[in-house]
Amino acid sequence: MIMKLHGTMKINSAGHLEIGGCDATELAQQFGTPLYVMDETLIRENCRSYVHSFRAAYPDSEVIYASKVFSTRAICQLMKEEDMGLDVVSAGELLTAVSVDFPVDRIYLHGNNKSPQELTMALQKGVRRIVCDSFYELELLNSIATGLGKKADILLRLSPGIDAHTHHYIKTGTIDSKFGFCIANGQAMEAVLAAESYPALDLWGVHCHIGSQIFDLDSYAEAAQTMMAFVAEMTEKVGKPVRELNLGGGLGIYYSEGDSPRQVQLYANCVAENVKACAAEYGLSLPRIIVEPGRSIVGEAGTTLYTIGAIKDIPSVRKYVAVDGGMTDNPRPALYQAKYEAALANRMNDENTDKVSIAGKCCESGDMLIWDLELPVANPGDILAVSSTGAYNYSMSSNYNRNLKPAVIFVAGGNARLVVQRETYEDLLRNDVLIGA
Repeated sequence: MIMKLHGTMKINSAGHLEIGGCDATELAQQFGTPLYVMDETLIRENCRSYVHSFRAAYPDSEVIYASKVFSTRAICQLMKEEDMGLDVVSAGELLTAVSVDFPVDRIYLHGNNKSPQELTMALQKGVRRIVCDSFYELELLNSIATGLGKKADILLRLSPGIDAHTHHYIKTGTIDSKFGFCIANGQAMEAVLAAESYPALDLWGVHCHIGSQIFDLDSYAEAAQTMMAFVAEMTEKVGKPVRELNLGGGLGIYYSEGDSPRQVQLYANCVAENVKACAAEYGLSLPRIIVEPGRSIVGEAGTTLYTIGAIKDIPSVRKYVAVDGGMTDNPRPALYQAKYEAALANRMNDENTDKVSIAGKCCESGDMLIWDLELPVANPGDILAVSSTGAYNYSMSSNYNRNLKPAVIFVAGGNARLVVQRETYEDLLRNDVLIGA
């Protein structure tokens, strides 16, 4: 077993993987596979670490969960209980939150192409802030708010030109990005002046997000410095203090050997120290700081269980071990060349004597979950556990090849509770309409 154990994971007396006090092989038998298993205790610990670390480093701060990484009614309820805010990027995520009575004054709406319906819903529900991303959106939001007789409280998403060291698909703060107003070419200041000119918009501050899966705290320091320099210029131009500075999220987690996550406390201290230093340098009042962790809240708390099926050994080439899931429940290896660790959940103490590649069941050569993984000699029926699958797995799952989406369970204290039912074939066919029907 070379898979790193996270949170409440351990090897029990039977030699099985245990998560949240629950035997993973028993979970596979009870709920079926593929199965997303979420360590509720670890999620709560991560929330508390963020809230406590940022409040200690910078008392006027708020931590809001980026629900795009994993959005269900149960996780929204948990975030509500843990005093977290919520970042939503669609009507679906917003409705998921309000369905559990999540406080709307702790919800922030993001997105680079919000529809009129989504903006209208946000105003009617009374979300705390709408983070505007384009000149088109500013005009549209002003028109909708005017028609509703409401004032829209907004932040402007800016592109600070920070090249975070991560995969190019998940860099979001560079100049060439679909997100935000660019600072370097003057569009950001144009957006500030435009927002100030619209009577139904109230500009509270600015936002940036430089990317995801980031280990280099210097990138966050540079982002804070760049944003505070812009805040100083903005304050001078509009003649009023910037009340809120949202610095996004993106802190990296452990997926496989070589990943080196930074402690949340160090991240909080880095952000706080740089904002305070810049405020002193520019003679600014301290803005409220908002951060948006997602992956680092739920990523390591997730484990996906699969049942091994076909095993294909090509002598002197490769041995393929196929599982009953794949890119439909975890598209990240195909999208980002993401790397994962895994182990046989029912044989955790067996020696790794084989090198195999884990294949999914989809009709795509690229449907590979892990290349060159060391395992004991696997057999059909063994349970494969892939770790750190809590972020962007369920939320990006699909029905490709008309496969069904897995169930999701929360485990804690020896108890497992179903939070998302496994799709059925009836679910799959429900929205299909026959020609002429």
